Amino acid sequence: MTALVVVLVGVVVILVALVAVGLVATLRVVRPLRTEQSGAAQLADDEGFVAERDRQEQSLAALRDAADEASTVAEEARAKATTARTELAAAKAEANAARAEAKRVLAAAHTEADTILERAHRQAEQDAEQARVTARRTGEREIAMLTATAREQSADAERRQQRLDERERLLAEEAERLAERDRRIAASELDLTERETGLLGRENAITQLEEDRHRELERVAGLTADMAKSELIEGIETQAKREAALLVRDIESDARNTADQRARHIVVDAIQRVASEQTAESVVSVLHLPTDEMKGRIIGREGRNIRAFESVTGVNLIIDDTPEAVLLSCFDPVRREIGRLTLEKLVLDGRIHPHRIEEVFDLAKHEVERLCLRAAEDALVEVGITDLHPELIALLGRLRYRTSYGQNVLKHLVETAHISGIMAAELRLDAPLIKRCAFLHDIGKALTHEVEGSHALIGADLARKYGEAEEVVHAIEAHHNEVPPQTIEAVLTQASDACSGGRPGARRESLEAYVKRLERIEEIAGGKQGVEKVFAMQAGREIRVMVKPDDVDDIGAAVLARDVAKQIEEELTYPGQIRVTVVRESRVTEIAR
Repeated sequence: MTALVVVLVGVVVILVALVAVGLVATLRVVRPLRTEQSGAAQLADDEGFVAERDRQEQSLAALRDAADEASTVAEEARAKATTARTELAAAKAEANAARAEAKRVLAAAHTEADTILERAHRQAEQDAEQARVTARRTGEREIAMLTATAREQSADAERRQQRLDERERLLAEEAERLAERDRRIAASELDLTERETGLLGRENAITQLEEDRHRELERVAGLTADMAKSELIEGIETQAKREAALLVRDIESDARNTADQRARHIVVDAIQRVASEQTAESVVSVLHLPTDEMKGRIIGREGRNIRAFESVTGVNLIIDDTPEAVLLSCFDPVRREIGRLTLEKLVLDGRIHPHRIEEVFDLAKHEVERLCLRAAEDALVEVGITDLHPELIALLGRLRYRTSYGQNVLKHLVETAHISGIMAAELRLDAPLIKRCAFLHDIGKALTHEVEGSHALIGADLARKYGEAEEVVHAIEAHHNEVPPQTIEAVLTQASDACSGGRPGARRESLEAYVKRLERIEEIAGGKQGVEKVFAMQAGREIRVMVKPDDVDDIGAAVLARDVAKQIEEELTYPGQIRVTVVRESRVTEIAR
């Protein structure tokens, strides 16, 4: 700012100087003109001279105005320059004051820094001294500990050395005993060899004496050895026949005495092994009608009753030519039972129309639910389980109408619980927990018609949902190996389930599965090279494989039987065992002419 003011002042001064120089030059020109005009006044025209003078005066007036303006500007510039010098002096004074203050602050900072540095030096020396003391104490403690450890290790090494010395001494004594035993064994072997030689000599002598005795006996008796042997055999045979006859008489007498008792045992054993009658698994129920006229009333006008019945109950009603009977078909056994009971009540009541069907259906539904609940409670009392969630009890009741291969599922659960409880008691395990696992293992079958998936996993989700223990949940989900069994409860649940379902007669095999198994057995055997015919016998428990004798030799027949048996084991599931018999016939033909 100050430099700009100085430049402006310089410019104004230059302008003023230029204006002054112009004025001086003008005056110098005007004066000669005036002299020349006065001298030649007579020659010039007065008017021209006056005009020229006016113009000159105007120029002078303009120059004077310019000079005045320049003077004013110069004055203003001088005032500004003075102000600028004042401000510059004030700024210099402030700068000097600032420099002085900065020097003072710097000196104070140097002084404070020296003080802080000295204090830091003293603190560092104190810390270093304290660290040296601490390090010295720590080193002394570590040295003491190392010394104690070294002493303990030294003592331990001495003890180990003593034990090694003792062991070496014992080993040396054992080696000496073994050497002594070897010497005794060698002496015994030598003695045995000598005895064996003596025994061989004695044996030869005894043999010779025996031969001499036989010759002497033959000479005295007048019989050869063969003749004496024959007479002896005849005597023994006669005695044996007599003893056999006595034994047969005793056996017959004992048989007559014990026949009744043995017969009773055989009958009891047969009764025990024969399966009790089971309900065959079916999706159809039969309802007997009092008369065939009832079929028309069930159908209704234009079939409205049968349509209403199927819509309300969800059960298909089949009315055919079967006399005094109708069929109810449904995959859900509980729903089929509700439909059967509904139709039975409608037939007994005689009033069959859509509104009445809905009323009777509600009554039958409540009655079936009550029967299911009662069956579940009876089963729980029978197995001794009381603390079960009400929803699980309701689901267990639905298993009253559920069958698996002809076996009632609820009865199967009760039987499985009893079997698992017996096994748990034998193994001294937690019998109530294992019985609970076995009793709930097929709970998922109550929802197999409503939820997709394996009944084991469905049952595990239900048990987990209603607060069962993790051991129970794992036993349920693992009883068909969807999840590998990890606990003893799961293993015993599998075992008891197999015992209940696998006992003779517990379950019936469907005809379709039986026929498919026989066909597959014949396919496996018939697909082998050299096989001519295959016969499945004894309900598939024995296979007769007829082979071509020219293509299969005796060794090949043995290999074929083993291959067929192995493939059947790998591909099929069947009860018991299957016998594979390969028949190779050798024929020799000759023509007589």
